[in-house]
Amino acid sequence: MTASRHISLLVTSGGGPAECQQAVAGVLDVMRNEAEFFAVDFDANGARTKHGFKSAVAVIRGADAEAFAKNWRGTIQWRAQSNLRPTHKRANWFIGVFDLPTPIKTPERIHALDVTFDTFRAGGPGGQHQNTTDSAVRATHRPTGLSAVAREERSQHRNKALALERLQHLMAAQAAADEAAQKASRNSLHHALERGNPVRCFKGRDFREVKGG
Repeated sequence: MTASRHISLLVTSGGGPAECQQAVAGVLDVMRNEAEFFAVDFDANGARTKHGFKSAVAVIRGADAEAFAKNWRGTIQWRAQSNLRPTHKRANWFIGVFDLPTPIKTPERIHALDVTFDTFRAGGPGGQHQNTTDSAVRATHRPTGLSAVAREERSQHRNKALALERLQHLMAAQAAADEAAQKASRNSLHHALERGNPVRCFKGRDFREVKGG
């Protein structure tokens, strides 16, 4: 993957009930798996709740990052009977996926001394170029808990540099999400999702996609 193009998305429950938090968690899993198919790099971060995530930020990088993001922007519908309230009649839950703006305040540059690097053996996106050495790198920023993975280079040193760069992008996306939550002008991102006309629809606890809504 040679392109440096990256896109930051907010995946939000829109202030919906706990079932919507479950939907955010399930959709993040589907997005992560789909990123393998598109051969794009995918990192996500969110404060986990008892049932899932109220919201999370996702950073996508690669030549097909825009094609990947285009498939997700808008309202996402999840059809499932609530396992939290079995007698509840509602079985349709909606979450939103929106582009994050560039943060007004640029996050400070991450220092390598604040990062823990873990190496492991893994192929590139889509299972390509399987490495025979532990050259893949996961970088975790200890002060914030944010983490990012780089695995496409054969050089562990190069993957460390890529992971640091991706960590910086993820921190910027998190800063944008924090600003959206704090400022009324951007708070609309969390509440702008339209509960209807979904761009994609999933069904059941295993989040199987339903074509045609």
